[in-house]
Amino acid sequence: METGKQLAKRIREVFLDGTWIANSNYTKALSGLSMEEACRKVEQLNSIAALTFHVNYYLGGVLKFLNGGTLDISDSYSFDMSPITSEEDWNGLRLELKDNAEKFAEKVDRMSDTDLNQVFADPKYGTIRRNIEGLIEHSYYHLGQISLLRKLIAAS
Repeated sequence: METGKQLAKRIREVFLDGTWIANSNYTKALSGLSMEEACRKVEQLNSIAALTFHVNYYLGGVLKFLNGGTLDISDSYSFDMSPITSEEDWNGLRLELKDNAEKFAEKVDRMSDTDLNQVFADPKYGTIRRNIEGLIEHSYYHLGQISLLRKLIAAS
């Protein structure tokens, strides 16, 4: 299987419909959560909504770059979420994450090994492949946090 197809499969696993090792994905982990639950703070931890925004911020930014745009994302803005004040806001964020994940997976699925080995925006960032793999790993890290937060919220 080509590398792009393998990476796209991993993207779909973490975001859309897989259960791989984590036995979860973002679609499953975020389903059934009310806006109140998603925005609830547990001690000093980020809320589920903030983590969802954070992951979507990077997903959308890298997708824009892969589609020929500029790389405009920055760690300093990755938690600058507008307040979520309604179920509509929360559902919109979940839908945007799912939409970006589907588009991202489709884009990566079509990438050749030559494409994946190109420099990612600047040589200091390494290759496109390295950054896609990093985004997948970063997403699993935050999926674990979301899963733990769900359990803490349910127990309170």
